[in-house]
Amino acid sequence: MVQKRTTVIPLRKTDRSLSWPQSWKITQIPLFFTQGGVPPKASLPDIARRALKLLMKPMSAIPLKKLYKPAAIAGALSFVYFSVLMKLGRDWWFDENYSHGLLIPFVIGFIIWQERDRFSETNTRAATWLGAIGVGTATFALWAGTAGAELYLQRMSLVLMLASVAVYFWGPRVFRLIAVPLLLLVFSIPIPQIVFNRIAFPLQIFASRCAVGAMSFFSIPVLRQGNVIELMPLGATEPKKLAVVEACSGIRSLMTLVTLALIYAYFTRPQAAKTATGDGSNIARTKVFAILRLMILVIAAVPIAILTNAARVSGTGILAHYYGTRVADGFFHSFSGWVIYIVAAALLFATGWTIDRIARMASKKGNKTLAMKKFSINSANQVNPVNPV
Repeated sequence: MVQKRTTVIPLRKTDRSLSWPQSWKITQIPLFFTQGGVPPKASLPDIARRALKLLMKPMSAIPLKKLYKPAAIAGALSFVYFSVLMKLGRDWWFDENYSHGLLIPFVIGFIIWQERDRFSETNTRAATWLGAIGVGTATFALWAGTAGAELYLQRMSLVLMLASVAVYFWGPRVFRLIAVPLLLLVFSIPIPQIVFNRIAFPLQIFASRCAVGAMSFFSIPVLRQGNVIELMPLGATEPKKLAVVEACSGIRSLMTLVTLALIYAYFTRPQAAKTATGDGSNIARTKVFAILRLMILVIAAVPIAILTNAARVSGTGILAHYYGTRVADGFFHSFSGWVIYIVAAALLFATGWTIDRIARMASKKGNKTLAMKKFSINSANQVNPVNPV
């Protein structure tokens, strides 16, 4: 057992003259408070001042001198991309399909702050040529997007510029640390409207088909024409129409859920501890598993968002048959959207839990098999002792 080292500090007359209660009389102080320039027979006020200095040391691992270069680069990029950033913020504020983008800068800032120790510990080796090529490509993309009035190209040039600047000054190792924040920024950039429509309309048709199928399953007479559902509510004298518009296509929940999957996969990624023997195979396997887990969660978010939105449209159509088409408007429409999104998020988290559960079971089985192999090898190599005659 390792005993804690202490230093006996006798109290001088000047110390005893202080108005200390008898219950506070200290005769043994840990050696931790007496290190760093404090003599072994220091007075209690000296020890208290030393302890206060230790507690008030800055917790950040990044010196202030290392923040000058990132601050200068951030200022220069903000000046160059000022109009692009203003238009992007305006789209986040007014476009409900990308309103989650308002939270992305705060999430990125939190990730960078959380990884500040890894930034300071990473061995930086600037890749000047590779970074210069990326900066040149990003500059050309910004010029082409500005000349052609293509906002998506301008915004993607910002992502390429950030990645290239990181590689130019700090190298590929730092780029690995900011890969997830850059990917979050990509997911928050509105896609071109022509691509948006090519995605949204098939989702509208799929949701309307699912709604018609669900209503037919409950023997509800219904007719579909494209993305318009025609039904006869109970007590009505004429048929009513429900239109699965762009807002009901599910693309809004799709964009948000994919972003949530990326954030969830990053903050719950598995961590591997270094072994005592210094073998890095376990760390490599854990990194590969973390990447595969992230890809599975992001891919799984797509069918989860589409199917839950189809269930919402189907439920709205069934309720419209019994309670009228007013359930498709107003509070119920907004409330059902929030409920379905919570269900989709729960399914996403359940998918992550299932992946982790399977990985733990496979790891335990692999460790057991490895232990059995080692035991069999040791048993085979064991030599029985020979008793002397």
